Amino acid sequence: MLEISKPPSLNTAGDDLRGFVRVRGAREHNLKNIDLAIPRDALVVFTGVSGSGKSSLAFGTLYAEAQRRYLESVSPYARRLFHQMAVPEVDEIDGLPPAVALQQQRGSPTTRSSVGSVTTLSNLLRMLCSRAGDYPRQQAHLDAEAFSTNTPAGACPRCHGLGRVYEVTERSMVPDDSKSIRERAIAAWPPAWHGGNLRDMLISLGYDVDRPWRELPKKARDWILYTDEQPVVPVYIGYDANEARRAIRRKEEPSYRGNFSSARRYVLNTFATTESASIKKRVSRYMVSTECPLCHGKRLRREALSVKFAGFDIADISRIPLARLADLLRPYAEATAPTLTKLKGQHPEKALVVQRIADDFGGRLAVLLDLGLGYLSLERSTPTLSPGELQRLRLATQVRSNLFGVVYVLDEPSAGLHPADTEALLTALDQLKASGNSLFVVEHEIDVIRNADWVVDVGPGAGELGGKVLYSGPLQGFKQVEESQTRRYLFGDHIVPNRMPRSPKGWLRLRGVSRNNLHDLNVDFPLGVFTTVTGVSGSGKSSLVSQVLVELIAKRLGHPVPSIDDEGDELERTVVTTLGGRIASGMEGIKRLVVVDQKAIGRTPRSNLATYTGLFDHVRRIFAATKSARARHYDAGRFSFNVAKGRCETCEGEGFVCVELLFLPSVYAPCPSCHGARYNAKTLEIKYRGKDIAAVLGMTVDAAFAFFAEEVPVRRSLDVLRQVGLGYLRLGQPATELSGGEAQRIKLAAELQRTQRDRTLYVLDEPTTGLHPADVEKLIAQLDGLVEAGNTVIVVEHDMRVAAGSDWVMDIGPGAGDEGGRVVAVGTPAEVAGSPISRTAPYLARFRTPLAADASRSNRLAAPQ
Repeated sequence: MLEISKPPSLNTAGDDLRGFVRVRGAREHNLKNIDLAIPRDALVVFTGVSGSGKSSLAFGTLYAEAQRRYLESVSPYARRLFHQMAVPEVDEIDGLPPAVALQQQRGSPTTRSSVGSVTTLSNLLRMLCSRAGDYPRQQAHLDAEAFSTNTPAGACPRCHGLGRVYEVTERSMVPDDSKSIRERAIAAWPPAWHGGNLRDMLISLGYDVDRPWRELPKKARDWILYTDEQPVVPVYIGYDANEARRAIRRKEEPSYRGNFSSARRYVLNTFATTESASIKKRVSRYMVSTECPLCHGKRLRREALSVKFAGFDIADISRIPLARLADLLRPYAEATAPTLTKLKGQHPEKALVVQRIADDFGGRLAVLLDLGLGYLSLERSTPTLSPGELQRLRLATQVRSNLFGVVYVLDEPSAGLHPADTEALLTALDQLKASGNSLFVVEHEIDVIRNADWVVDVGPGAGELGGKVLYSGPLQGFKQVEESQTRRYLFGDHIVPNRMPRSPKGWLRLRGVSRNNLHDLNVDFPLGVFTTVTGVSGSGKSSLVSQVLVELIAKRLGHPVPSIDDEGDELERTVVTTLGGRIASGMEGIKRLVVVDQKAIGRTPRSNLATYTGLFDHVRRIFAATKSARARHYDAGRFSFNVAKGRCETCEGEGFVCVELLFLPSVYAPCPSCHGARYNAKTLEIKYRGKDIAAVLGMTVDAAFAFFAEEVPVRRSLDVLRQVGLGYLRLGQPATELSGGEAQRIKLAAELQRTQRDRTLYVLDEPTTGLHPADVEKLIAQLDGLVEAGNTVIVVEHDMRVAAGSDWVMDIGPGAGDEGGRVVAVGTPAEVAGSPISRTAPYLARFRTPLAADASRSNRLAAPQ
């Protein structure tokens, strides 16, 4: 542990401040005029309950100020290329070095962004193939860009570097050929007026729109579906085909003229040009995706694919897990250039290139392997990565950058990490620190906090109840801070109270499951209990539960299958399918499926916590029922910022306006008319208990719970939000400001508000993301309540508190990628904690002491299949 002297007084100056960052008067968000001194060249962990203000201090204040100072040295033209944070509310910060932020964020929504591009390893691989690849005889040398799927020189000309081609077929556009055109046989055509317009044009063109599609001549069907012609057609509303033909012959004036468009032309043009996500999603249903016949899914031109290294083309190398890729390159990295020249028969210059690039490649891969990411491949697209995986990829890049004197600000780097992988993360952080850098880490994970040189605990509560520094100093002094909620979890293992695990009411049996690294797996899930699925990162937990299990149950219940990734260009989504798997038995125990995922609850600031949960409907009705609102005949719609009659006309209910600045990024400023309130002046005149609707939307859940003391429906909704640890959020907090974990807990709260029905299967993937241990306990209590109501809960989770508090644990592994995908151990938490082959067992054992009843049960530990 690094020795750090006592922090200097904030009133001292000069030599005493060397080695410390001094903050004075921090007021960002809920911070209460904080003064603070924290050391440089150390691992400083900012902790506290969710919403206490730790991120406001680390990111909103320290990082934002470091970025502002750096950008002041950049030209205004270049400055506009940066995503600039708001200028922090702080009086003064001294001793702050340049900062790099590594935040929790979703990856680029395009599959053209990959593990290789994020880590820059794809650049090295392209250089390796270009300079050291084995070319076919008489083929010209290719530059590195010819091995990129994102350049015209490299991308396959047939699929443009996507690896798949997309077309429409008669079957995809006409799913039911027993229907007539009038009965919407051509489902791909637009609904409502536009579709009717195209149908009326066919009548004028002489086609029978009342005859079943299958009975129409093939020539007619093909022209309607595939023609590139766009004839201008006169339309006579209400005429049949014969009447329309006579009208045309008589040159009768039509009702209107329209441009005909075939079904294929409509689908492809709409997909390519529409800016509406919903319309794009609708037309994509009529498109069929197949592997590109020219590049066979490898996305590159034939010339690039003909170049081999170690017997593989570049596409094959990109598909190899990073752990195996490191093994492939190791002999080239460790051999000297003369040895390679002699053994491989290569030209000395080429041998030197191979050795140099392989050595650099191997060094970069080593960091990724240390961070537990060896199961990923270079071609893995960023939309399929969790925020935690993406952050660790960026962290690995920084470890190899050899920067000195930088502050790295990290947002929960342990998110999505198994405790075994957290140890490797700490090693990587120590490497950055040893290189002469400072680490400011926002974190809930107890093992990371224990490794800190300095702890800053913010609290004591969330929102308005937080924003104060309860402790700032070396770890050992933290033990005396009684007010801190973090302290009790940090000192002495916090044992989960023992209780007898509930017995399953039945079993859901899956057979022959094959997807990603799962191969012909047989799995039994207990029904009527709380099950936690554990395993190291990349072991196959999410593939089994969030993908295969959810897809099979949804299909059996007749529900639409939830999309894994619904962001980005539809054409560029990674196509992953369940290759095998069926439900053998147990469906009688499930009549409803609820998937509580971490996707955003809305894409715009107009969507918020209050609107998503339905809470705002109650609040608007309360305002509409006030005496003053009734006197003015204001209904509940008047109090919606999405309705013209009540919202501010200037900003149209946004609360802010965009100010365009030449050479600088656009600035969003509070609306000059409503000053951010979102409503017009007349609406804001209506008060409930002295507060207008905008003031209510600005309240936290905790504050609103006290304010609406007499409103039972509102308090019930607010209480559920508090119970899942969201009391600190504002009612009107935009969806775009919520983390994935917060969005997931809002969805859970919305579900908990509904009338509980039994035999529902709830599936959650890492619901503790972003949660303080104190809030994890609240979450476990809510999930327990769902089980007590006669439902089944299955959670994919790394948090051992959750695993220890569940009825059943299924451990997947033993490793990641190709080394995982098997059931290592199943049983009660106490049984799995005793498994000699599970990597989860020793960490689970910290939180669990075996019950006598557990010891007498038959051992359910499963050897790897």
